[in-house]
Amino acid sequence: AQIKSKISELDDNLADLTAKFEKATSDKLRCQQEAETTERTISLANRLVGGLASENVRWAESVENFKIMASKLPGDVLLITAFISYLGYFTKGYRDDLMKKHFVPFMGQQKVRIPITEDVDILQILIDDADIATWNNQSLPSDRMSTENATILCNATRWPLMVDPQLQGIKWIKNREGEELKIIRLGQKGYLDAIERAISNGDCVLIENLEEEMDPVLDPVIGRNTIKKGRAIKIGDKDVDYSPNFRLILHTKLANPHYKPELQAQCTLINFTVTRDGLEDQLLAEVVAKERPDLEATKSQLTKQQNDFKITLKGLEDNLLSRLSAAEGNFLGDTELVENLENTKATANEIEIQVAQAKETEIAINEAREFYRPVAARGSLLYFIMNDLNKINPLYQFSLKAFNVIFHNSMERAEASEELKIRVENLIDSLTYLVFTYTTRGLFESDKIIFTSQMAFQILLVKKEIDPSELEFLLRFPSAPNVVSPVDFMSNNSWGAIKSLSQMDEFKNLDRDIEGSAKRWKKFVESEIPEKEKFPQEWKNKSSLQKLCMMRALRPDRMTYAVSLFVEEKLGTKYVENRSIPFEKSFEETSPETPVFFILSPGVDPLKDVEALGNKLGITISSGKLHNVSLGQGQEIVAENAMDSACKNGGWVILQNIHLVKKWLGTLEKKLESTVVDSDPMYRVYMSAEPAPTPASHIIPQGILEASIKITNEPPTGIKANVRKALDQFNQDTLEMCARENEFKSLWFSLCYFHAVVCERRKFGPQGWNRSYPFNIGDLTISVNVLYNYLENNPKVPWTDLRYLFGEIMYGGHITDDWDRRLCKTYLEEYMKPEMLEGDLTLAPGFNIPGSMDYVGYHNYLSEELPPESPYLYGLHPNAEIGFLTMTSEHLFRTVLEMQPRDAAGGAGGGMSKEE
Repeated sequence: AQIKSKISELDDNLADLTAKFEKATSDKLRCQQEAETTERTISLANRLVGGLASENVRWAESVENFKIMASKLPGDVLLITAFISYLGYFTKGYRDDLMKKHFVPFMGQQKVRIPITEDVDILQILIDDADIATWNNQSLPSDRMSTENATILCNATRWPLMVDPQLQGIKWIKNREGEELKIIRLGQKGYLDAIERAISNGDCVLIENLEEEMDPVLDPVIGRNTIKKGRAIKIGDKDVDYSPNFRLILHTKLANPHYKPELQAQCTLINFTVTRDGLEDQLLAEVVAKERPDLEATKSQLTKQQNDFKITLKGLEDNLLSRLSAAEGNFLGDTELVENLENTKATANEIEIQVAQAKETEIAINEAREFYRPVAARGSLLYFIMNDLNKINPLYQFSLKAFNVIFHNSMERAEASEELKIRVENLIDSLTYLVFTYTTRGLFESDKIIFTSQMAFQILLVKKEIDPSELEFLLRFPSAPNVVSPVDFMSNNSWGAIKSLSQMDEFKNLDRDIEGSAKRWKKFVESEIPEKEKFPQEWKNKSSLQKLCMMRALRPDRMTYAVSLFVEEKLGTKYVENRSIPFEKSFEETSPETPVFFILSPGVDPLKDVEALGNKLGITISSGKLHNVSLGQGQEIVAENAMDSACKNGGWVILQNIHLVKKWLGTLEKKLESTVVDSDPMYRVYMSAEPAPTPASHIIPQGILEASIKITNEPPTGIKANVRKALDQFNQDTLEMCARENEFKSLWFSLCYFHAVVCERRKFGPQGWNRSYPFNIGDLTISVNVLYNYLENNPKVPWTDLRYLFGEIMYGGHITDDWDRRLCKTYLEEYMKPEMLEGDLTLAPGFNIPGSMDYVGYHNYLSEELPPESPYLYGLHPNAEIGFLTMTSEHLFRTVLEMQPRDAAGGAGGGMSKEE
């Protein structure tokens, strides 16, 4: 029993010791775990503190900045509101002007000053780099103006209305919204149903190509006049469920639309018109992409990479801050949070290194790209000159899309060169000439000199080769009032201009010199072609533009010739030759989406060229491939069917006189766009219309004109251009077709000269013909056919018969006045007589009839032998042209003055208004 009790005592001791041991062990384990947890927490805390230490500095600064910003927030918000509400429709220059010179000073002038951030940048408050990066990736142009426009569009509470003639804004919107965007045009089939569905489903709707008038049914949608506490909206007589997610974007291609005040109040108007700087940057990217694809690829890759970096960083930072702000209690145990922070830091450091490397690469790339900037600058300048031509005539509309095609073609056609400097010069030359030919092909003769001289002046201004004050004198022509001319060879007005000119440093003492050496100046002023004579004394050493200024005061009637010589000297002979482009050459530039628009002139049928080319290519009416529709009452449906058929089978459609169907033109514009989709590559549309007598009565839609290649078929001006155009109607085969070659060639050349003279005499007004007659190329080609038949069928040349046929029937058929008929017969008696076969005939003083040559020989003879333009070439007295030449030169300078860009800062072009 004693032993048993001892054992049980020992057992109790053991149990007690075991319990103590287990407790000690568990305490030890707990301590170890606590130590580990503490260590882990300390490590996490260290990592957190370490990670946030650098952020601490930045965040501390941010907190300070936020405090300052909070105090100035009311003023900044007021400015932002004004910016979004009012500035969208203005150009860059006016936006800066309103902000810096009006809005900001106004807020500082209040009795109670409204605090605003100094040098506040609206964009920095509203958006960040990541937003801009995303937009640029969606093909928004990267210039400041475009970024401002996008900011206004994204932040405006009213529906945005984009004024977007070059379609850059709409391209960005389509990329930004993607497949979800519902694109609608007013007037298309079922468009109201589509809008109703979109309002109910909460879709984003883009109404494109708005005209100035809106459908009144849409007023409640545009004004957001909701009913049933904002849950529905009334469209017509229907209540439509209104989703709060519904968004509407309005878009117009019109460059200068006039909307009703209500619409302007209900929408935020945004001006997406391209600016000169913006376009220059875009063209630079294109020229570098073509010339140095390696550079441009690296550049765009870098930009995209930088943009992605900014977006990634922003995402990581936002995520981190949201986790920190959401963490409750002891967040030191949140390993994920700390790892996220470290990840952000690592990524940020990595990005920082890459950004630094990218910056270096970018600097190198930008330096290399700058070599090509002159090409882009010239392209931008030329586009804005083209764009301003609609101030002369509303038919002259050119799209940026068409310009881009010319820009690319010019790069392909430019002469190659290993040396970069020469290559850049070749690119500029090729671009300038291609734009010149593309544009002049669609201009009336009287407007070609305006375009060419505006182009020359603007190019020289940009190159700083001419003085703007001298150009201003030339265009404005200020004349000192109430002065009397002391010399008999100058009018009072001319003398007043000389007085004004003498005020300028370069022309000091010009007035005294003219008075003192009156004899020399009289000889100069009264010479027949003063623009080719040397100026007296030291004035002959003046620059070309200074000579033009003096010439405008001395002989205003010779200015059109003087300006042509100026253009020839500065740009080259090819800019004043005025050769018409054969239709086959123009056809090469057409495509299913690029129709041809013929601007009709009296007595000219341009469509015969289309038919002639169609015959060559096997596209004829008999083969069912050529559809010729002359528009008028009831022909619209015929035209639509013809377009539907041709776009499937690859035919051509000729739509004549589209100006007669005013109400159908909107449908035609849509039809031209819709038939292009999946059309046969040989599908073409040719349209013709007469120009409107006044700009107010112009009805052809801008969309049709911008998409088309425009061609005028007016007779050229000047005897040389007219004879050349006459010769261009024939070829070597024509000269060889007659058995009696010598007689045929002499009479043929004489006929061409006669044709040029009778056509060009019209410019002299009543001194040329008593009435204006529509002589045309058809008269000449038929006369040559008659000449061929008569020579083939008669052993001798029937002089009297030919003169009668040409003078009384072919050309005489147009003539209604007896004196004019007599004049026409007299010309033929002078130009067609037996002496011409011996080469004894003088067509004009100093211009004999050429001997037998080949076709090219006649062209060369004309270039080398024909004397300069003068009334003598028509058998008129030199004074005959003074009146009409003075009027022409006045019109030239007045129009060029109206076209001068007045918004140099914004670079959006835009000449003087009529009032100014």
